Amino acid sequence: MVTDDRSPRVDAHAHVFTRDMPFAADAHSRPDYDYSVESWLADMDAHGITHGVIAAASLFDDANAYTLSALAAHRDRLRGTVIVPPETDAGMLFRLAAQGVVGVRLMWRRVDELPDLSIDPWRGFLHRIADAGLHVELLSRSASLPTLLPALVAAGVPVVVDHLGVPSRDAAERRVGTDALVRAVETGRCWVKLSAGFRMPFDTAAEVARDSLERAGPARLLWGSDAPFVNHESELGYGDAIDLYRRLVPDPAVRAAIDRTAFDLFFNQGC
Repeated sequence: MVTDDRSPRVDAHAHVFTRDMPFAADAHSRPDYDYSVESWLADMDAHGITHGVIAAASLFDDANAYTLSALAAHRDRLRGTVIVPPETDAGMLFRLAAQGVVGVRLMWRRVDELPDLSIDPWRGFLHRIADAGLHVELLSRSASLPTLLPALVAAGVPVVVDHLGVPSRDAAERRVGTDALVRAVETGRCWVKLSAGFRMPFDTAAEVARDSLERAGPARLLWGSDAPFVNHESELGYGDAIDLYRRLVPDPAVRAAIDRTAFDLFFNQGC
């Protein structure tokens, strides 16, 4: 598969939903609009993007039905992650994998106390995720990464870290988080998404992207738009997200290599 250097070919992080979907009780935002899978595909088509990965959204907790229906309708182009409780059995995880699910999203960005991943139910859950051929999609902040990433890697489960590891605005804390990211990447079991850079100062996003490229390389990086940019809809469009990515990764050859990483990881095909 040939990659056009002018644009990314894989959007590895976007959310799709309709206004009819039930919000989680603790949803931090409640969008009053639809961003259907058809809307996302239209945005992708308009910018030459051929494949995508739906990221489960915390706003809807474990309401995965819409994601699964989107995967069923567009299996050639899409993969997705889901939110499920840690008691989920192996059979269910294997059935989800057969439907185009590639990962289970764990979100500890807004928690005060991190779970102990070395004991059940988490220990068994992580093993079942790995056995089903899925990865953990981790959303957590810089300060938590030195605790969470070694535990996840030790459990033997592949990890994809969202949003540049949600870097802290505090330089020392951000450095600790980036160092933990790089150490996890060096194990060969971890990838980092260059996504949601618009949710942080550009200099912060550029610093983490630069460090990740220099220390991890494009074989461990992914790009995602984070469409439809919840809470930033009036400031950003899909093309703007791509422009930001090009500012963070100006070399088209490096962007092409990041595309290859996404195809290999999510679609098991070279490009």
